Amino acid sequence: MVVTVALGLFAVRGRGGGGGGLAEWSVGGRSLGAVFIWVLMAGEGYTSFSYLGAAGWGYNYGAPVMYVVAYMSCGYAVGYVVGPMLWDYARRHGLVGISDMVAHRYGRPWLGAAVAVLATVFLLPYIQLQITGMGVVVTTVTYGAVSLEWAYFVAFAVTTGFVVVSGLRGSAWVSVLKDVLVIGTLGFLACYVPFHYFGGYGELFDRLVAEKPQWLTLPGHGGGRLGAGWFASTTVLNALTVVIFPTTVAGYLGARSADVLRRNAVLLPAYNVLLFVPMLLGMAALFVVPGLTGAESNLALFALVVDSLPAWAVGLIGVAAALSSIVPMAVFMLVIGTMWGRSVLSLVPRWSAGERQKTASRIVVVIAGSVALVMTYVAPNTLVRLSLVSYEGMAQLVPMLLLGLVWRGLTVSGAVGGLVVGVVVVCLLVFSGNDPVWGVNAGMVALVLNLVVAVAVVVSVSPGARLRQAADGRPDEEVLARDPVGSAP
Repeated sequence: MVVTVALGLFAVRGRGGGGGGLAEWSVGGRSLGAVFIWVLMAGEGYTSFSYLGAAGWGYNYGAPVMYVVAYMSCGYAVGYVVGPMLWDYARRHGLVGISDMVAHRYGRPWLGAAVAVLATVFLLPYIQLQITGMGVVVTTVTYGAVSLEWAYFVAFAVTTGFVVVSGLRGSAWVSVLKDVLVIGTLGFLACYVPFHYFGGYGELFDRLVAEKPQWLTLPGHGGGRLGAGWFASTTVLNALTVVIFPTTVAGYLGARSADVLRRNAVLLPAYNVLLFVPMLLGMAALFVVPGLTGAESNLALFALVVDSLPAWAVGLIGVAAALSSIVPMAVFMLVIGTMWGRSVLSLVPRWSAGERQKTASRIVVVIAGSVALVMTYVAPNTLVRLSLVSYEGMAQLVPMLLLGLVWRGLTVSGAVGGLVVGVVVVCLLVFSGNDPVWGVNAGMVALVLNLVVAVAVVVSVSPGARLRQAADGRPDEEVLARDPVGSAP
């Protein structure tokens, strides 16, 4: 943890001790090269879920957990096109996040603020989940010597410390340490566990085929609703959503050039190979520590680690898992601070420009992290329940942002109408227990209705009114008329 904080603070050397404007703090001055963008975006995607949730899904269900590899790989392919488009649009207009882009595209500052608030609601659960994930990991690998309460606080304190000072650049530097440890420890476990417990991969797979065949096909163990329709719809939905996720966009906007993002999209799927390790080890744990139920199943991988390795090795693997919580948590906090500083508090004249915007963003980082920490202590189930709808809720911003950039005819009323319908539908379906619905991811059903409503509203408006609404409030209409997305290679 000391090394983590030191790396995060070291990132601002030669940058005026953390000086510079909001763009330097929030998107690294748009100057990060291929290596830093790769480790940052890999770090943002490889969270504590990869150590805990992926192993738990492998333990409980088996094959359905492969959706994670599927959607991330497809998302990188979509990002090959979308990433440079968003980067160029933001660079030309001095924008630093999705709320910024929405406000600029539709010429409505209030709409950017509304998107910032909505995105914050959907992102806060992820901060709490990372705090909780790190707490569980640290308590487990210290054999209970460090309590959950202290581990939660350490996660918050370490992350907030370097984010406030160093911003995105600090997260990128910490990602380097995290990736070295993650690649090293998972590579070791991929070789060690099958041979230590089973004598090799052949013997492990033979036992899986003979004794646990239902774990190897959809819908997986238990015969649930996670069949082929759910798998395909979830892959498509998440692949579209991940490219406009505020944390992903922060990585895009930090790049030095659009070519960096294209190279990054080609290289990132290689990182997904690591995801097979916790998935496979989760299924291996079925034979070593059978009978794990509920939240215990998320510790399937660490049950093997603690059972078979010396304490120093357990510690190294624990640090890798802890950093897999800290890096994404840092970026979540950063983008919330940026969105509020740029889109919400900027509506207040006192915080509307210059260094005050950056100060406001830093204050919001501390507040957002503190809210998630307090909720972790006093009402842990509240944000966890909200997390059920977080990703599918964020998916409803896809038409407003992506369709809005490539289709100049999309009006404010169409974009807002579609968004409202999509969010309401996904909340109703998920919280009523109807996800998936008809075998399809509820978020995909809501996204289709979102698109239908958006297009229907636009078509129902007269051409003259549509043109006036599209042009109203636009600061640079001539530029956008010529090049609406700025995506030409």
